[in-house]
Amino acid sequence: MLPCGESGLLLELTSSAQVTAVYRALHSACDDGRLHGVRELVPAARTVLVAAEDGSTPPRERVGELIADLGDLDHLGSPSETPAEVTIPVRYDGEDLDLVARTAELSVAEVVELHSGAEYTVAFCGFAPGFGYLTGLPEPLQQARLDDSRSRIPAGSVGVAGEFSAVYPRSSPGGWRLIGRTEQVMFDPAADPPARLSPGDIVRFEPVG
Repeated sequence: MLPCGESGLLLELTSSAQVTAVYRALHSACDDGRLHGVRELVPAARTVLVAAEDGSTPPRERVGELIADLGDLDHLGSPSETPAEVTIPVRYDGEDLDLVARTAELSVAEVVELHSGAEYTVAFCGFAPGFGYLTGLPEPLQQARLDDSRSRIPAGSVGVAGEFSAVYPRSSPGGWRLIGRTEQVMFDPAADPPARLSPGDIVRFEPVG
């Protein structure tokens, strides 16, 4: 646990599974009143930022107690909190689908079966509003980003990069390998909440078309 500015506490962890477990535990504690004085929790790839309310300092001791209650973070069991489940329909016709298949030494049909058959967890959100980094990608599909990023990737594009899969919520530059697209709106500033995905959610992809 490291101080971060005047009102933040940065928790450094070693895996996305630990990030998810710690984020869920602290979020639940904030909701049920066991953890007071927290304005925001921000998970990332290997950290969770605990931001205290203005004019206060993070409750370091209480945060430590809640993390200790989780037990051995290297041998986490199933979370006690039931996460939200999101199903995203996908048309698997991405520009890099053949490339992903060749790299994995699989057929296109096998890539689709692997990607759509896995269960994903939203580890954290970043890069752009509504962009959720999903863990759970099968190992053969864990491939490097493109050597050259595209200047424009259409909204709804489904891609893979490293250990993550994701859906681009809006048109933007990007270097992920694109394997499909969805019509589902991933970010709408007029909606409540605006982002379709939140950290800790369980995500499944459903082939269509």
